[in-house]
Amino acid sequence: MNLFQLTRKLIDIPSVSGDEGDAGEFLRAYLESLGYVVELQQVEGSRCNVLATTEAPPHVVLSTHMDTVPPHIASSEDDEFIYGRGACDAKGIMAAQILGAEKLRAAGINNIGLLFTVDEEQASLGAKAANDLAQAHECRFIINGEPTDSQLASGTKGSVRVILRTEGRAAHSAYPEQGDSAIEKMLDVLMSIRACRWPDDPVFGETTCNIGVLDGGTRSNVIAAHARADLHIRLATDKAPVKQMLEAVVAGRATLEYTSEHNPVRLHEIEGFPQCVVRFTTDVPYLSNWGKPLLIGPGSILVAHTDHERVSKKELEDAVELYVKLVKRLTNG
Repeated sequence: MNLFQLTRKLIDIPSVSGDEGDAGEFLRAYLESLGYVVELQQVEGSRCNVLATTEAPPHVVLSTHMDTVPPHIASSEDDEFIYGRGACDAKGIMAAQILGAEKLRAAGINNIGLLFTVDEEQASLGAKAANDLAQAHECRFIINGEPTDSQLASGTKGSVRVILRTEGRAAHSAYPEQGDSAIEKMLDVLMSIRACRWPDDPVFGETTCNIGVLDGGTRSNVIAAHARADLHIRLATDKAPVKQMLEAVVAGRATLEYTSEHNPVRLHEIEGFPQCVVRFTTDVPYLSNWGKPLLIGPGSILVAHTDHERVSKKELEDAVELYVKLVKRLTNG
């Protein structure tokens, strides 16, 4: 398959986080057909990371994630773009990395590998598992792929994901004094959180907090006994003071469950490549055993996670050469 065919094939395999099994199996078979030694690393159920290597130690590894946010959107294309879920985040990147690796092998550069993970869009369970692979200690550089408009990221924000829960007492809504609304408790907590002035940083900018999921109750005529809110805080500074602020504001009015957390990350920089700082987070913090991290990929984060996700065909083609150039620079010292 050529670059565009492979991108569309990958997009058309549904792989919303939690359901990456079919994507992993396709990648295993496809990469084996290209002559790679392929290892599936089970992460959870049928969800497996995919590691492809040659007969040489993988000193430079190209990596991205195979999972997407919901819902699945099938691929389509016009003269300029390829559309669909994962077009830029990150199945187009995956295709460009595979084609780039093939060009490198054709040029006699075999000290490379490909690592594709599950669960990046949730808790990076795949990256955490991949960090234990023996091949990690042979790797000098890992080039992670995310949509950075083909610029080399010099840093990424940190991240704290947290679930808040409040408890109340159910009652008939006609007699609210007989109950205790968990939803009203949660709204009070969230109002306090929204009023927070989080710390900022001259490089990474401001810390932001998104209330991504809000759930509670059963019916409008029942006082809610339970409520839940899922928050994602994008860190510009160290996580410790932010967590302290959050816990002080909540002040015992809700329980907190941290599902993932890491500080902002500084990345390896190379002269001659356009650079940027990105606000999103990646698998990189959980791949610490894989050498020095770099982050670069085609596409715009501004269309990722949207119903009009797309990637430019020209930028995809340029990305193949970009990965080749980058690996050669790293390989040549």
